Order: sequence, then structure tokens, then C-alpha cells
Amino acid sequence: MRRTQPTTAWGALAAVTGAMLAVVVAAAPGRAPDETSADAKPPGPAREAAVTLVVGRVLEGAQDAGEDRCAARVLRRGLCSGWQEQRVRATAHGVGSVLEEPALAEAARDARNQVRATDAGSPLEITLTEPGRITDVTVRDGHGRHLAGELGPQGDRWLNTESLRAGETYTVQVGAQDAAGTPVGVTMAFRTAPPADGGRLTVEFGPRPGTYGAGEIVTAALSRPVPAGDSVARARVEQALEVTSEPHVEGAWHWVDASTLHYRPRTYWPAHTVVRVRSGLDGVEVGDHAYGGPSEDLEFTIGDRIEAVTDSATHRMTVRRNGRVIRTIPVTTGKEGFRTRSGIKVVLRKESKVRMRGDTVGIKRGTEEFYDLPVEYATRVTWSGEYIHAAPWSVEAQGQENVSHGCTGMSTENAAWFFHTVREGDIVEVVNSGGEKMAPFGNGFGDWNMDWPSWLAGSALHNADGAPHGSQPTPSRLHPTT
Repeated sequence: MRRTQPTTAWGALAAVTGAMLAVVVAAAPGRAPDETSADAKPPGPAREAAVTLVVGRVLEGAQDAGEDRCAARVLRRGLCSGWQEQRVRATAHGVGSVLEEPALAEAARDARNQVRATDAGSPLEITLTEPGRITDVTVRDGHGRHLAGELGPQGDRWLNTESLRAGETYTVQVGAQDAAGTPVGVTMAFRTAPPADGGRLTVEFGPRPGTYGAGEIVTAALSRPVPAGDSVARARVEQALEVTSEPHVEGAWHWVDASTLHYRPRTYWPAHTVVRVRSGLDGVEVGDHAYGGPSEDLEFTIGDRIEAVTDSATHRMTVRRNGRVIRTIPVTTGKEGFRTRSGIKVVLRKESKVRMRGDTVGIKRGTEEFYDLPVEYATRVTWSGEYIHAAPWSVEAQGQENVSHGCTGMSTENAAWFFHTVREGDIVEVVNSGGEKMAPFGNGFGDWNMDWPSWLAGSALHNADGAPHGSQPTPSRLHPTT
């Protein structure tokens, strides 16, 4: 599969702690991890390519007037109270590396004992200190939620554009190039401080305001977990999370984990629906002496209903707008050993140019299957790196046979048309591929692969037949005002 994000676990891990980050570098199996520290001398000519990154965060407990300037993102040492910087090396070993979850958890636990947590309300900045450019920064919390950020026009600075969440462990993956254009990278882990005195339960809704496709999922990220065993608290949370739409559709929440809920209609959103989401948690008791806090409302719209169905057996993609076929495209999908995932996915984002390398998914350099290709018009449908993209190298196979490493390839002309036709949330389905089924959660939005009774089984308010549970929670009490 041609992917930019790996799914393999790597064999060796080394943790380096600094002022505020636990830096975890993963090396490929059979290779020692890079042991270059922030204080080591620059590598000699025989060493592999590497660049130095400065990672800046504000530590918890920073309290003085400098915080205002820090919040305004005037990020210079001395202006932000508690501002700390750590220098880390991005090496060729780190390109495409990913941490196995138990190892990341262990590194994060070690960090708690050695490093002060970061302030969730302050900026996260990553900069280069030498010639080169940052090519990609991916920041995810322990629930797989991605943190938005922006790369500067010169490619030498990245800054988050949305706030970190309190009480979370984050993984930061940075890809860069040195002055010679050689790819380098590093993976880091850090944690944020928990909310003060436990904090009130608040919620952050997704997606952001905008226009999306008919398969878009509403997400609710809670500021602290609600255990599965506390069915009364979960039911109260669901009761307080209100989703309304014009026109009205049947829908329900589903608990993905203790801190995350997804909401979807029974069937796809009708075209041009207006969706409004709000939280009524503020001041509501959701557990023993625990209360909800204020959260921001959300409104978004649904555009035309775009559905792209790829039949791997006929090597054709059929694209429909509002039920009418608007284009049929010859494609190639995953070959034997790299079969494309079957089932329903939705468009996650669009990337005009992506560099795809076989070693990021465990294909060794020098082997017949290895690839290193610049790819245009890449429409992402899984976080692990499945795309629909231009594949001019396989035009002769398109419409005839499946020759890819898991992505859906088409001509550059068709890929450009598809790229400019679809938007986030549009529906992409693959049939007859022989590949594994798209998982409902964790690798994008596979929620539509779950039938309606199974979806309702994940709600604290509904039985699988759609009827309310027999024992509803007692009315919640408001927080005392005196």
C-alpha cells in the first residue's frame, strides 16, 4: 500500500527526557536507535542525515504577566512564564517511525516521574535551527484525535492552531528534510497537566464549522473519562449532548471509549442538511459530586451527497452526486498481499502532494516491492495512509488489474477531478477487494460499517432495537449556587 503513515511496530526504543518532553525515537528492526542527544557534537561526514529541532512548550504552573504575551504567541524566551525549549535530533532512522502503544504508555509513565507536565492552554512550537525544511507534523492524543497546526510559509516552523487537551498524553511525529533534501524524522511523547481540582466535565465537538459530505460523523471529546461501569453518568452525558438537524433525521450517540462519543444518523445525512450540536452539561451533576462545565456549540452543513464506489473486481470507480452517476473511472487497487480495505470510509482530508515510501510501511529498501514516489492529488480515507491518488505509472493496468500496494490509483486527470469534486465527509466504499474490513473506529471514520442495532448497543440510552433502556437515570441536580 502506498501510505505516508505506518502501522508497523518497531523493534527498539530509546527514551530521552528533557525539560518538558519525553522524546521517544523508534528505530527499524535490526537497527540501533539514534543516540545523538541535544548536547552531542554535530555528526561527522560518515553519519547519516539529521537536523536539529527546537520544541517549545509552557510548563504547568506558569503565572505572571508574561502569560498574556505567550497566549498571543509572541514566542521568545523570557516573554512567556514557564516557557521551556528542548533540542532534539531528527534522523533518517526516525522517518515514518511509529511507537507501539504499550511502549508509548511506559515512556509516558516514566515522564510523569521526571518531567513537569505542559500547560494545555499554551502553544506548542516546533522550529528548525539549521538549513532544511519541516515537511509534516502529526500530533495525536491517546485517543487518536489529531491536533490541528499550521506550517509556516518557509517550512521552518510549526505551531498548533487548536488547544491541547488537559490530562492527555500526546505523540508528536515530525518529518523533515535536511539541506540536501534527505528525509529525516523523529517521534516524541509528552503529557499535559490535568484540569485544576479534577475540573468540570466539558466537551469539544467536531468537526469544525463548515460544509461536509453526507457521511460526516459528529464527535464529542470529553475533558475526562466516564467509565463504562457508570451507566447512570453515561446516560446523563448523552441526555445533555443535543443534536438537531433540518430536516430532522433519526440518529444516536455511540461510546467509542470512556472519553469519546460519535453521533451518526441511521442512514447518511440528506443533502444540504443543517446540523446543530450543543452541550447542556454546564452545572449538571454527572456523577458523585461531579458536575459539567460550559462547552462551545457547533453548527455545520452537509453539501451535495457524493458517493464513490470502487469495485475491485471490475477495476472501476463509480461516482454519484445526489444519486446520479457523474463519472466512471478506471482504477487499480491493492494486489495480492496488499489488498485494499473493503467497506465504507469517508474522506478525511485532501493533500495536493505527498511523498510515499515503502519503508514507512515495512517494505525494505532494495526489495522488489520498495517504492519512493512523489504523489499528486491524494485524497486520504484512513489515518494509516490509504489514499485515492494519481498513479501515472500504472495507467496501463487501470481498468484491467490490481497492482497497487493498497491505495486506489487512477490517471492524473481523473485524480485531479476527484480531488476537486469531493470534500471531507464524502462517502468512499470499496467492494470485492478481498481485503480486510474497514474498522469502525481508530483508523478514520468507519462508523458506517456498523449496522444500526450494533450502533445503538453502544448507547447508554437505547437498546439495540432502538427503544429506551428500561431504567432511565433519575433527573440530574444542578450545581448549588450558594
